[in-house]
Amino acid sequence: MQCRSGCGACCIAPSINQAFHGMPEGKPAGVRCVNLLDDARCALFGRPERPAVCSAFQAEAAFCGASREEALQILDDLEVSSRPAL
Repeated sequence: MQCRSGCGACCIAPSINQAFHGMPEGKPAGVRCVNLLDDARCALFGRPERPAVCSAFQAEAAFCGASREEALQILDDLEVSSRPAL
């Protein structure tokens, strides 16, 4: 599956707990990555500065749903369900 043009949900919904280019404290869930361009493409795509977690992410229907809004909801639900119990 190819990424949906203009989506960027995977650059907004999940948290990234490691420092990376432009975000030295990592990225909280629900916060737009500073490397997400206005057209929802990644400015780090194919570059060594791109976080490994981003490079490993593969678009698929189970994560991307039928729309950007559905993708945001799916990825947000996964983020919440994968948090460690306190």
